[in-house]
Amino acid sequence: MLRFAAGSMGAFDVLYARHELAVWRFVFRSVRVQAVADDLLQDVWFAVVRNAARYEVKAKFRTWLFTLAHHRLVDHLRTAKDHASLDASDDDTRRMADTLVADSGFGPLRQLQSREQAAALIAAVEALPLEQREAFLLQAEGDLSVQEIAEATGVPFETAKSRLRYARASLRQHLKEFA
Repeated sequence: MLRFAAGSMGAFDVLYARHELAVWRFVFRSVRVQAVADDLLQDVWFAVVRNAARYEVKAKFRTWLFTLAHHRLVDHLRTAKDHASLDASDDDTRRMADTLVADSGFGPLRQLQSREQAAALIAAVEALPLEQREAFLLQAEGDLSVQEIAEATGVPFETAKSRLRYARASLRQHLKEFA
């Protein structure tokens, strides 16, 4: 990021290639609508460009990036006039489940079981309260630590830790038939 802030476009390309998919997945799993996720992802990367000159190394770049994504997501949810538009279509849900399914090297029965498990996981994550879902996705998609989640969401460490603990407990409860 420091190289990009100093003017290296190649450095931006490296950052984008390295982090684009994880940020998109975090946003997509939060809003469940591909077009909205694409727009939010673009906004996040515009924010990276706009804030490059002011970037300071206080934490990992990934933490800073997911903080930007969190803020953009919160802004979107606050200003969304029609919350019904956040409902995903069956195609969006199917696409999301396909990203979690076992690879094609497994037989058809295993792929079907994997697809069912993926759909159950998606439903369980969606059933989480917003704060728990966000903490879980920041860890699962963003690979952020509890401290980094606390920093990204602007809450105390213990709050972030509790949100993750409650999210995991809820997911275990919803997914116990697959254990």
